[in-house]
Amino acid sequence: MGPGIIRRGLSDMQLLRRPTLPIMPRLGERVSNTLTRGIRIEVLPTYHREHSDPVRDYWFFSYTIQITNEGTEQVQLLSRHWVITDATGKTQHVKGPGVVGETPILAPGEAFSYTSFCPLKTSLGSMHGSFQMRSGTGDSFDALIDPFVLEDPETIN
Repeated sequence: MGPGIIRRGLSDMQLLRRPTLPIMPRLGERVSNTLTRGIRIEVLPTYHREHSDPVRDYWFFSYTIQITNEGTEQVQLLSRHWVITDATGKTQHVKGPGVVGETPILAPGEAFSYTSFCPLKTSLGSMHGSFQMRSGTGDSFDALIDPFVLEDPETIN
């Protein structure tokens, strides 16, 4: 299964019209923080025991993404490409337009945040990828998303 969408209201998916603080990890969490051509992408993954069923090989993870335009020109997110790998080495590629039904336009200093999810058949996995962006001058580029770990802290030594 590929990533999906959790929609819990505007507080979880919003365009912020001011500079934002970096996503702060909780103790033991692993974050991803990448800067490409002035676009910072931060990821905070979370394991959800209450939605998981390890007996049936089902682990449920969410991840919160914050995209911040630290550059000097407006950009628009056009599409996404995720590479999802589980502990057995099985890899899935998920591609599609926008994120959570949006193709946000970010002026310098603006940020866009959303939360999505990724179920796995193993207690450990990773994700990385890119967002295809278009600048205000029409140039397209990939804003990279460094790898981040999806793990059930109760089963990882």
